[in-house]
Amino acid sequence: MKRVLIGVLTPSSNTALEPLTSAMLSGLHEVSAHFSRFRVTQIALHAQALGQFQVEPILEAARLLADARVDVIAWSGTSSGWLGFEADQALCEAVRKTTGVPCCTSVLALNELMQRRGVRRFGLVTPYLDEVQAAIVSQYARHGLDCVAEQHLGLQENFGFSEVPLDRLTGMVRTVAQARPSCITTFCTNLRAAHLVPAWEAELGIPVYDTVSTAVWKALRMCGVDTRRVQGWGSLFNHN
Repeated sequence: MKRVLIGVLTPSSNTALEPLTSAMLSGLHEVSAHFSRFRVTQIALHAQALGQFQVEPILEAARLLADARVDVIAWSGTSSGWLGFEADQALCEAVRKTTGVPCCTSVLALNELMQRRGVRRFGLVTPYLDEVQAAIVSQYARHGLDCVAEQHLGLQENFGFSEVPLDRLTGMVRTVAQARPSCITTFCTNLRAAHLVPAWEAELGIPVYDTVSTAVWKALRMCGVDTRRVQGWGSLFNHN
């Protein structure tokens, strides 16, 4: 069976998405994930934080992945939630032109999933600052999606996102679920959330789309891999 190699662009201070991504793919013996980092240490809207997402450092990380002859490159990050979805669209095109490798992102994949399901009302769970959360809500509103409930933690240091207690995440998701949105997204790829999704969905009866999972889902689809083979990681993988 031909190997499928998935390249993943990773924030430098992230410790959650790599083990989660590899665990999701562990049952697909021909598929492996390969990671390349660029510097991201804080999430905020001031110039220094926004400057972390300039294209050239990301492209350099993508070039390193291309050396491994990966079949697809996925940006496993949520920055276009506050930068604008157009930033991810431009990044995908820049990666493709620079490396010759097709590219996808967590946020564009999430948006595709919500469009496929006809979602207009969603719940949002993040660790971010007030200003970042407001920017994400506004971005989605401009695209016709209503955030009917949200929870955030007011954190800025990216490394700290991975240390949010799992019971705290569960409480946040339960709170958002009270508004009965069509789906809930755990919107940060340094939250240790993806493995909790099946239990949340079983308890709440609401689809939960984690942004580590959405990147994996889209990368597999782009490689022609049946996402339904990914078992135990939530309902989004049923959308092949």
